[in-house]
Amino acid sequence: MPELLLELFSEEIPARFQRKAADDLKKAVTGALVEAGLVYESAKAFVTPRRLALSVVGIPPRSPDLREEKKGPRVGAPQQAIDGFLKAAGLASIADAKVESDPKKGDFYVAYVDRKGAEAPKLLSDILPRVIAGFPWAKSMQWGYGGLTWVRPLRAITATFGTDNDEPMVIPFAANTVESGQTTYGHRFLAPQPIKVRRFDDYVQALEKAKVVLDLDRRKEIIRADAEHLAFAQQLTVIEDEGLLEEVAGLVEWPVVMMGSFDPEFLKVPEEVIIATIRANQKCFCLRQANGKLAPYFLLTANNVASDGGAAIVAGNERVIRARLSDAKFFYETDLKFPLEHGLPKLEESVFHAQLGTQFQRIERLVRLAGEIAPRVGADAEAAKRAAMLAKADLTTNMVGEFPELQGIMGRYYALAQGEKSPIANAVADHYKPLGPTDRVPAEPVAVAVALADKIDLLTGFWAINEKPTGSRDPFALRRAALGVIRIVSDNALSLPLTPLFQAAYMVRNEQGSKVEVETADETAEDLTQTDLLAFFHDRLKVTLREAGARHDLVDAVITAESDDILEITRRVEALSALLSSADGKNLLAGYKRAANILAAEEKKDGRSYDAVSNQTKFVLAEETALASAIKQVDAEAAAKARANDYKGAIASLATLRAPVDAFFEKVLVNDADAAVRANRLHLLAALRNTMHIVADFSKVAG
Repeated sequence: MPELLLELFSEEIPARFQRKAADDLKKAVTGALVEAGLVYESAKAFVTPRRLALSVVGIPPRSPDLREEKKGPRVGAPQQAIDGFLKAAGLASIADAKVESDPKKGDFYVAYVDRKGAEAPKLLSDILPRVIAGFPWAKSMQWGYGGLTWVRPLRAITATFGTDNDEPMVIPFAANTVESGQTTYGHRFLAPQPIKVRRFDDYVQALEKAKVVLDLDRRKEIIRADAEHLAFAQQLTVIEDEGLLEEVAGLVEWPVVMMGSFDPEFLKVPEEVIIATIRANQKCFCLRQANGKLAPYFLLTANNVASDGGAAIVAGNERVIRARLSDAKFFYETDLKFPLEHGLPKLEESVFHAQLGTQFQRIERLVRLAGEIAPRVGADAEAAKRAAMLAKADLTTNMVGEFPELQGIMGRYYALAQGEKSPIANAVADHYKPLGPTDRVPAEPVAVAVALADKIDLLTGFWAINEKPTGSRDPFALRRAALGVIRIVSDNALSLPLTPLFQAAYMVRNEQGSKVEVETADETAEDLTQTDLLAFFHDRLKVTLREAGARHDLVDAVITAESDDILEITRRVEALSALLSSADGKNLLAGYKRAANILAAEEKKDGRSYDAVSNQTKFVLAEETALASAIKQVDAEAAAKARANDYKGAIASLATLRAPVDAFFEKVLVNDADAAVRANRLHLLAALRNTMHIVADFSKVAG
């Protein structure tokens, strides 16, 4: 079957757009093909700095004939509805429609529209220009005189269609002033001559000869392998940076990796500064020595095979890197001359948020809140306050002004240099963490206190002004902050109820003079905000636990509207999962479900609820007495263990109910003819339900 080859050749496409652009091209073209009735076999998209390419294999030469049914209005409907139906169906008169009957809807009009198939080239000549015109670039520019906006000016379009056995045809269309054809171009410097293209296989081979590696992932692997080989030859290792590798692979069509060096004197500057400088300014990789220390070398990726072996390219990069490192060294040494706290007054002029005050006001809140949290996490309160005061101070330094991604990291260096204790300096660096699912979590108590204060203040503040995440929109990274709190609490096994933290944060903010003066008839807006924020944490925690492998029904079973202890919830899920994986647990769940179903049916029939108070004198059978005795004992044990956060113990107590529950349902008829006996047995089942709910709401457990 024929294949389509499409290439959009342009000026350099920004590296950050390339992978998504390739995916968007594939999605747009293949979606349009299917919609037109051209069901293909496979498709693959490619991208280089100067081209987007797509190969679609197995396209039928023609779309099939179709008969489409269009349902119309009922017979006797207003003329306006009938006219709209005729227009949509392409009928000249209502007499051309058929009348069908429905037992419920009565008689209505139906049109059967026969649509003839079309030749694939004709359909493609309509589809491809529409795809180009509607391409979803994040940023684009208008060029030429045709009105087309594209990321960079288009220079050529290749669009061929045909089989392996014949000469492919060019799909005729135009985008702006560029006509489609079958001519592309190789590497800008190494092979700029035009290349005539027939189909995908010879296209890839021709580009390879013209020094163009079409596949982005293959360019990445070439860069990775060559970099590792060069490093190994010098007994060095490459510092992995997947984001930089993706970017560099998007800057070159024919990658050539080379090694350069810089003055070892610069190694006196913190290694994060050197890495950030070389990465940001020259897109180069840094290296480590065998002892783990940074090496005075770097790896660059050129887009050229130089006649001098790359000596001039390396020398040029070395000159630029030397200048950049000299600037970084100057910034670092200048910052060291002043204590961190000297920058705090500048933060009074820096607005954090129009409704939440300045950065300095935020620091004041963090100091108070970190002091409140510190004793709850085993941290020294004064150390936590000192760390919170310095946490944002490096925002005013020269180095962080140049490299914002080093905030916190530079604060740690400056804090240590001015004699701050290690826990305080580490808290300055770590209070932003974790920044993502793979980032490490603060473990030192002072860092934990400040990190929690930072995130709780952020969340309660934006909730107070009703700036919450909506859909995919989360400009203030509030989901990340909530997940950060969850990971800090979970990874450090902290029993730390959230509600008191919210209350402390609101108290601090209110005392600072930013109280939300809104009340409802029943509770303050502050209370409503805390309830809503707690529900937001529940949603984040559910996602976290499910990603960790927990069953969604077990998570739902242990979380209530008032649950605010993350560690408690996690332990309950683990304990419940362990119970239900055992035979006793499965049988106990079955007994609970049976009891709950009976209760629900009888309560609905009787129009009343049954409580957990049964009358011992009304028991007729030994199994009733045994179950009542077991429930009484387990209720006390499970409640005591739950209060002590011993959820495994509470679950173990519940498991002992399995035998008396089984015996009860085997020997006892709940709906006894004697109304008093029946009611007493329903009370007993209510007691069983309530006791099991001490640990979780078993009604939400599947099975």
